[in-house]
Amino acid sequence: MALTNNKAVLSWIDEMAAKTCPDEIVWIDGSEAQLDELRKLAVDTGVLIELNQEKLPGCYLHRTDPNDVARVEDRTFICCKKEEDAGPTNHWMDPEAMYDKLYKLYEGSMKGRTMYVIPYSMGVVGSPFAKYGIELTDSVYVVLNMAIMTRVGVSVLDALGDDPNFIKGLHSQGTLDKENKYIVHFPEDNTIMSINSNYGGNVLQGKKCFALRIASNLGRQEGWMAEHMLILGIENPQGEVRYLSAAFPSACGKTNLAMLIPPEGYQKAGWKVWCVGDDIAWLRVGADGRLWAVNPENGFFGVAPGTNAKSNFNALESTKRGTIFTNVAYDPADGTVWWDGLTKGDAIPAHLVDWNGLDWNRGDEKKPAHPNSRFTAPAKYCPCISPEFENPQGVPISAIVFGGRRAKTAPLVYQSRSWEHGVFVGSIMASETTAAAAGAVGVVRRDPMAMLPFCGYHMADYWQHWLDMGKAISNQPKIFNVNWFRTDDDGNFIWPGFGDNLRVLEWIMKRCFDEADANETAIGYQPKVEDINLEGTDVSAETLTELLQVDKELWLQEVEGIKEFYAKFGNKLPAELSHQLSVLESNLNR
Repeated sequence: MALTNNKAVLSWIDEMAAKTCPDEIVWIDGSEAQLDELRKLAVDTGVLIELNQEKLPGCYLHRTDPNDVARVEDRTFICCKKEEDAGPTNHWMDPEAMYDKLYKLYEGSMKGRTMYVIPYSMGVVGSPFAKYGIELTDSVYVVLNMAIMTRVGVSVLDALGDDPNFIKGLHSQGTLDKENKYIVHFPEDNTIMSINSNYGGNVLQGKKCFALRIASNLGRQEGWMAEHMLILGIENPQGEVRYLSAAFPSACGKTNLAMLIPPEGYQKAGWKVWCVGDDIAWLRVGADGRLWAVNPENGFFGVAPGTNAKSNFNALESTKRGTIFTNVAYDPADGTVWWDGLTKGDAIPAHLVDWNGLDWNRGDEKKPAHPNSRFTAPAKYCPCISPEFENPQGVPISAIVFGGRRAKTAPLVYQSRSWEHGVFVGSIMASETTAAAAGAVGVVRRDPMAMLPFCGYHMADYWQHWLDMGKAISNQPKIFNVNWFRTDDDGNFIWPGFGDNLRVLEWIMKRCFDEADANETAIGYQPKVEDINLEGTDVSAETLTELLQVDKELWLQEVEGIKEFYAKFGNKLPAELSHQLSVLESNLNR
């Protein structure tokens, strides 16, 4: 039975059901009783494996098809009427042609299956930030994950009322044919369609599809921002909590920073760190002229390998209740899970069942968990979740931090001279490939604002939107760049990272509140060595000086790389960014 009288919702569902031909339609009401029934169904049908409910209450394991284990950029499309509007960094197809292609694939794809109707909210239901969507899916796995990652159920439909403006989402596992796998966004229709995948990032449509690709376009139209950013609250010993948002490309420690544990000395002094969000921020200008942010999600979709009690205690704790693990290894001895890096040496289980369901023994060369294995964990179980997590108004942002992985070029930290300069700093964000990545080591990969795969429209228009937003924010956050990954000549990291990154964040916050001085350099403002607290570290003042060094020759090479990157955007490149590049080159040549 339908849970709403909204005519736009009902007619669209009828239309999609006519194409996909499900045996039945089930509305997700958000109740624990219904979700329990679906978990039992998932276990009975082999979709989920129930884990040890004493050790991991409410936790389950799922294994995807071996050909369906990650986001697929080459099968991800932005379909708008004009190809130019999608820009050079997105895959594009004419919307009519794509609809025609997809509807042929969807034809009868849910025969013998149930269509689940998931009403979901990005953001707290009823919040000024909240946006509502409905995802139709034939995957019970998707339903249970969306119930962790978003707010689902009747309350969403009540908040939507008769409004025809909601994000439409259709997903079918289809046949999991990888040659016909598509993740498609129609920003002009506020529609998302995915088929022939059942991997989280492709099918949990509230995640990157809605919260970034569709929302970035909505934000441009409506005067707000959807960003691939964590949100962090830093509480000082005086009890003041100051907030920042931060964007990092993958493999740059974003989740670790979002759940940072202060160094021992800081803890004793009374410092605390609060996680508001680990991945996505929606930002709006408040009545006070400041930028306010919410995390539109309700859970964490984290990479399991490398997560352990030392690297990210808070993330690990978050996974111990109500979590769905995907493509990790199963420990049959005690009904729990394992992945690479969880434990070491003799603490590694002697025998496991790997992510393909095959036997694995300690010492085997192959990894028992997939490198991109995941956990979907409720945010409420994170030990450092912010008391403001459910605040419908969000939190006020004092600093925006960009970062990347650079061995020599970028210093430990620098501050932009202005909002325009900060947009430039974000637009040139880059990381160098490591041995873990495919291809050559040390290649510079640009990932502006960490949004390259997630911007739902032309990247140059996106930069212009940032510049326009700056004019609308009378009380602007200050913008910084950090690099935790500077190395010595032997390739060893110089900065200790992890919790010690709070030492840099302390300076950043002091700069935002005019409590610390800085040195002006060719690239921006940098801390005075004595203004970074090194007590309790092995880092000397001389080492910190090295970490802050700006090598003009390397930066002149960087300028050439930026020119080459900017050339992709032709005459759409905002003039302010060309000007900032000229200023940088001029400063370096002095």
